[in-house]
Amino acid sequence: MAMTLRLTKAEQQSLKKAAKAQGISMQDAARTAVREWVIRVDHHSRIDDAAELIMKVHGDALRRLGE
Repeated sequence: MAMTLRLTKAEQQSLKKAAKAQGISMQDAARTAVREWVIRVDHHSRIDDAAELIMKVHGDALRRLGE
C-alpha cells in the first residue's frame, strides 16, 4: 500500500542523516520506525491486558498486601 508521509524540513533532514548513517534509504528507515512503533504499542497493550487480568484475579490479595 502506498502512502505519503509529510515531514517537517527538520524531520526530513534528521531522517535523511540517520538513514545515511545506517546505509539505508529514507523509506527503509521510515518503514523500520513504523514497524518498531507498532511492535511497541502492541507490547504495551499486552502488558496492560495482563495487568488487568492480574488485578481481576488477585486484586484482593494485592490490596491486602498494600495495607
